[in-house]
Amino acid sequence: MTPNQHYRPKSRAARRWREIAAGYVFVGPMLLGVIVFTLIPMIMLLLFSLTDWSFLTGYDKLHISGFGNFARLSKDAEFGESLLHNLVMLLAVPIGMAVALLLAVLISERAYMKSFFKIIFFMPQISSIVAVAVVWQVLFHPSYGPVNGFLSAIGVHEPPKWLADPHYALPSVMLLMIWIDLGVSLIIYTAGLKNIPRDLYEAADIDGASARVKFFRITFPLLTPTSFFLLITGLIANFKSFALIKVLTDGGPAHSTSVLVYDIYQQGFVNLKTGYASAMSIVLFVIILAITFLQWAGQRRWVHQG
Repeated sequence: MTPNQHYRPKSRAARRWREIAAGYVFVGPMLLGVIVFTLIPMIMLLLFSLTDWSFLTGYDKLHISGFGNFARLSKDAEFGESLLHNLVMLLAVPIGMAVALLLAVLISERAYMKSFFKIIFFMPQISSIVAVAVVWQVLFHPSYGPVNGFLSAIGVHEPPKWLADPHYALPSVMLLMIWIDLGVSLIIYTAGLKNIPRDLYEAADIDGASARVKFFRITFPLLTPTSFFLLITGLIANFKSFALIKVLTDGGPAHSTSVLVYDIYQQGFVNLKTGYASAMSIVLFVIILAITFLQWAGQRRWVHQG
């Protein structure tokens, strides 16, 4: 046996360990960030949810008190109302996706200067949420806003008060959410349309298929993976809505636009009830996890597997 043959297995093992070490070097910073900024805070959140602690009292006052916060949540009418508002706001996600898909098809097939329209629709997404909210407040001002001015001009005698009316405030917020997120969905749907083979449309044209048939038999089924991605990310982002609510309505009027994250902020940083706010966060986490799991479980029934 030659020296090279004798040391070959050892050199292979050393090379393998060097590759593993190099891999950990590259993923180490991200892994450390996940542990420090995600995993540890989640463990602390679970711990705090079992206490009546406030962060102003210091860690020496931290005592486990059981599941009292969760029992209190089950009887909290405002928490239930905020949860209902979150569930209603979920309707903004599929509505926005439908509008974005329609616009993506029209822009891809019918419009000139496609990039111009993409930029226009994407502008709200890259704009400051505070600036967008202020503009929206001006547009929908009940007395001097251009929207109600237009409605009065066409004969509507008592136009809605929009953000000042408990019955219209939540739909107004949903409308703004759709407008802000429309650009992202539009860009993603446009990318998905480019990946559909043109041969399928050419074959459909030969068979005499109408535009409606081509949309529902080719375009929509082949875009279901894209729709699935947008649906999951949209629902999660919808449940985490806070900045828009805080700037636009501050949960009002009459608690009509409060959502779970806003209530968590109020309890944790305004009322200084850290334990109770942590329990609300745990419930929110479980709800998002359950909805995401249900979507993953049902994707095989409606998502095109290619």
